[in-house]
Amino acid sequence: MSTSKIPTQGLTALLLLCATLGAAPLAWSQADSNAAARPRSVAADAIIVIVNDEVITRNELEERKQAVERRMKAQRVALPPAEEFRKQLLERMIVDKAQLQLARENGIRVDDIMLDRSIQRIAESNKMSVQEFRNQIEREGTSFARFREEIREDILMQRVREREVDNRIQISQAEVEHYMEVETKAVLEQQELNLGQILVRIPENASAEQINERRRRVEDVMRQLRSGGDFAKIAATFSDASDALKGGELGWRMKDRLPELFVDAVANLKTGQVSQIIKSPNGFHIIKLIDQRTIAVPKANPAANSIQQTHVRHILIKVTQVVSAADAKRKLLDLKERLMNKAATFEELAKLHSNDGSAAKGGDLGWIYPGDTVPEFERAMDELAVGAVSDPVESQFGMHLIEVLERKKDDVSQERQKQIARQAIRERKSEEATQDWMRQLRDRAYVEFRNEDK
Repeated sequence: MSTSKIPTQGLTALLLLCATLGAAPLAWSQADSNAAARPRSVAADAIIVIVNDEVITRNELEERKQAVERRMKAQRVALPPAEEFRKQLLERMIVDKAQLQLARENGIRVDDIMLDRSIQRIAESNKMSVQEFRNQIEREGTSFARFREEIREDILMQRVREREVDNRIQISQAEVEHYMEVETKAVLEQQELNLGQILVRIPENASAEQINERRRRVEDVMRQLRSGGDFAKIAATFSDASDALKGGELGWRMKDRLPELFVDAVANLKTGQVSQIIKSPNGFHIIKLIDQRTIAVPKANPAANSIQQTHVRHILIKVTQVVSAADAKRKLLDLKERLMNKAATFEELAKLHSNDGSAAKGGDLGWIYPGDTVPEFERAMDELAVGAVSDPVESQFGMHLIEVLERKKDDVSQERQKQIARQAIRERKSEEATQDWMRQLRDRAYVEFRNEDK
């Protein structure tokens, strides 16, 4: 099973996310030509951008603008000048549109059951019931139906980014060994940093003239910051990063999970200070050290090095345009009934029915460490007794029937330590890899501006 851990911070951030809103219908209406009354009109709509084979309309942009303004005011992020704000929003909508198109092309989908569970987790993270959460959303001026679709789109974009970016990150053995050596020498403290960034992106295959133009732009940004300009407002105005409209704030992250370029840039800064201009393959960056804190790490003890492993197997039925989540669940319930009646073995059914690569091995996934699989699968697995078979469990991969074969406690082996090191390095590299991928996606999309947006 090609499982990967789903970042949990993305779901909390969804509350602050304002995704693309739906288009309004054709806006002009006119009285009958024979009538004496003057033509009556309502708010006009028009296509302002074509992105590949889809469009963004003026009304979509206006709805998005209102939603983002509400969110920025709630976060106390100063709004940029109106024209720059409009450009930022439109650029973000173009990139979002391209990501959603790619998700559809790759067959990535989020059904209603999965969406309901995501919204339930968001509500729980805010210590509300789903109904209380819904009431809060609607009090803030957004219909709950619209909010659901925004969440669906955000999950789709998150998944397509993970799929595309993971393939771009290369980790060498030397990097793993260096990380492990540094970590074993580290003091029993870990630092978390909250950074802000302003990115002036350099287009793919940029000419010398384009690079110089972007350099002049970031130098102008730096002059504004040195003159006392507000970092968050300037980020919202000029930054090409996906976090621009959050004031450029990346949020709290462990120091060893941040790009080394960013960590080095703020190494000698005090809280509130900004770095010099730094250059990466994606463009020019200015980094702000918004805040920092130290987290104590408990002293090592033998029990801390002991981890529970679970030997597990599963049958996976993928949810597709042909097979709905309800169909997959129904099929797995039928298979479980056959197991309970001893009409077939788990191994036989997995080989015949599972859509996973483990089917040839009777669904056997081997020994699983905590964090090796997606949260929904892991929670269900941990609740099972040895020898027990779950009810159908839904994850991003489809519907699973899970059987726990055995469990054991194991010391954190050298190989496991290497896996932990690789994960930390992957997270460290993901920021730059994501920005690089989004830059390429934007540069390769067919984008045509209409009317005043040329």
